[in-house]
Amino acid sequence: QVQLVESGGGLVQTGGSLRLSCAASGRTLRGFAMGWFRQAPGKEREFVAVISWSGGSTYYADSVKGRFTFSRDNAKSTVYLQMNSLKPDDTAVYYCAADGVFGRVLAGTTNYWGQGTQVTVSS
Repeated sequence: QVQLVESGGGLVQTGGSLRLSCAASGRTLRGFAMGWFRQAPGKEREFVAVISWSGGSTYYADSVKGRFTFSRDNAKSTVYLQMNSLKPDDTAVYYCAADGVFGRVLAGTTNYWGQGTQVTVSS
């Protein structure tokens, strides 16, 4: 019932910025929390950030806190991840996630995932 499509990834130099987008389809997204995760080669999937339906509750991983900003535009069924001060450790495939329960998105147990967008940060 839910389709998620990420975009905005690319190659940037250390200290640069990227803005990722995740476009979602379906009225079933009403009330859904949204999240971002990432996975680097040879590593487990890692939590990045989660946001509530209203945008009033946001939580970031310590590794990105202060550098990344999660926002959403429910009228456009789209969420955004503004990534600033990028460093090589941020290199990964970034995945969008959605669920009606905030805790399931935070835990990475959501049923809905996008296909990912590659972010590469060169030194």
